[in-house]
Amino acid sequence: MSEERGIRRRPELSCTAEFSRYQREWFSELRVRVGDGEPFAVLSADSPHEIYRAMDIPYVVVQWWSSLIAAKQLGPRYLDALEQAGYPTKHEQYNSLPLGELLAGDPQTAPWGGLPRPTILQASPSSDSMRQLFELWARHSGATFLPVERSVDTRMRVPAQWWEELPDRWESFLPRERLDLLSDELKGLVRVLETLTGRRFSESRFTEVMHLANEQAEHNRATRDLVAGTRPAPVSAAETMPAVMIPQWHRGSAWARDAAQLLREEVQQRVDAGQAAHRGEKLRLMWLGRGLWSSLGLYQHFQETYDAVFVWSMYLGLAADGYLRYFDGRDPLRALAARFVPVGEELRMPTWSSAWHLKEARLHAIDGVISLGEDDFFSVRRLEAAGIPVLTIRANNVDRRTWSEEDLIEQIGRFIEVRVLPARDSR
Repeated sequence: MSEERGIRRRPELSCTAEFSRYQREWFSELRVRVGDGEPFAVLSADSPHEIYRAMDIPYVVVQWWSSLIAAKQLGPRYLDALEQAGYPTKHEQYNSLPLGELLAGDPQTAPWGGLPRPTILQASPSSDSMRQLFELWARHSGATFLPVERSVDTRMRVPAQWWEELPDRWESFLPRERLDLLSDELKGLVRVLETLTGRRFSESRFTEVMHLANEQAEHNRATRDLVAGTRPAPVSAAETMPAVMIPQWHRGSAWARDAAQLLREEVQQRVDAGQAAHRGEKLRLMWLGRGLWSSLGLYQHFQETYDAVFVWSMYLGLAADGYLRYFDGRDPLRALAARFVPVGEELRMPTWSSAWHLKEARLHAIDGVISLGEDDFFSVRRLEAAGIPVLTIRANNVDRRTWSEEDLIEQIGRFIEVRVLPARDSR
């Protein structure tokens, strides 16, 4: 269990390996396209990917590339490159690793031949440091930075069950001013992208992309429900994290929709056959926060030692509840705005996130929660009040200076013994 190698995940599904092969082939083709002079964008997870999909502008998602960097155990090297260049390395590590790769200047050791230099960078600056990071990245790479502003919900009380309201009733659930603001900004983005790339925006193609994204979300919701409702769980979070997120970064494509369907079907087959991530499952755990991409096998470690299975992560959870936006008879671009207006709030805003985390914990019959790197006060308070113990770990998922496998195994093991097992036995 060395820090440099991480703990490898034991495969549970055949489709995950298929998705990984596709991703490598897709990236190789992307590098060829960029080498031939096509425009290339690097987008944050909260950027409107569907517009780029509809305009056939190749793009890579920052968080996926950072997770690949982490999986290849290159995070420390790229954080060092940032530090040597005089930049801070204790903020926005998940978003800054690709800039560290650029500053390291060694494509021979970079993942999959390295990230091509972008012509467009886009993010929704959630903080001053996020904006400064992308402005700095744009200066170093020569890219054009296109920020998408983020608004804030100012209502004192937001109806708790947003996951039921947003798919169909987003127009009435979200404040009109926020939808108007982002809708107008997305229209402006389309015009800027047409000018920068010479490509045209097709409303019919965009509508198709939005329908495909909704179909993908429907499959993810069905998969989530299968995992939640089956004991022992057919798959663990260690498997669903990569199986969900590779297709998610292709959201709006026929391949991504079909991949989500394949995942759903394989999980259903495991349920029907009585197959499980761990036949001896006695405890079900929830992982709040970003994934440990450099050590996915750590989640499976607790299956053998405590019969405890991590069955929930935000990746499948949000893919199930966060993206559905039906728009029959309504403007699909406004529906896209409705998809991204609450991004971030669903995961981390009080009342939004705490209500959802409790709903998901109850749905999955969670016995204990591990929260890593989150501002989780409100979720912790709500989960603990419901009798679900929470362990909060102050660490960053891609910054190995803040954690080690040995330390996490010790902390989580002690938490299971001291808090989770007694809480379960007292019910």
